[in-house]
Amino acid sequence: MPRNIVPVLHPVSVADLRPTQMTVGLREVALKRKELRALPTGKKDDFLGVHFIPAVIGPKQRPFVVDHHHLARALHEEGIGKVLISVLADLSRLSKDEFLVFLDNRAWMHPFDASGHRHGYEDLPKSVDRLVDDPFRSLAGAVRRAGGYAKDTTPFAEFLWADFFRRRVDAGQLADNFDRTARKATVLARHKSASHLPGWSGPDD
Repeated sequence: MPRNIVPVLHPVSVADLRPTQMTVGLREVALKRKELRALPTGKKDDFLGVHFIPAVIGPKQRPFVVDHHHLARALHEEGIGKVLISVLADLSRLSKDEFLVFLDNRAWMHPFDASGHRHGYEDLPKSVDRLVDDPFRSLAGAVRRAGGYAKDTTPFAEFLWADFFRRRVDAGQLADNFDRTARKATVLARHKSASHLPGWSGPDD
């Protein structure tokens, strides 16, 4: 995400946030919810005061989320109605089609489903509660936390890793024993076959 962002100091409704991707890892969302619940009494507002949701203002002044979809979904599931956004660009003057094409070409959109297949813009969910679970996105997050690869600023980097694992890890095994599969995937992440991916941390000959 760009670093030069302008924080919008007034809150917007979480229900009004428009996703720019189709899926999240619901295990990742659960971790965010756990973090929110662990905040001491009175500290939740402080947390929300410094954790902005990066967004682009689109047609009809709608805020389109371009990062932190998992946090946005967690806020919704925790019943938190308002959140601060950081505006990366105000493109409200554009037509809907022009706006969506711009987001796509700016790498502010990831219209791929839980099977890794690309969809048309019209299939993007209209709210964060309609984001669909992608277990391989959760796997990618677990592998990164385990040190399988480094955090990277490449847009949607975790989805690139999710697609890598989707092609090499059995979905049934992932569903049956997530933790064991994550350990195996962490080893796989360091293999040369993953060296093209952002944040790869395998051995360099």
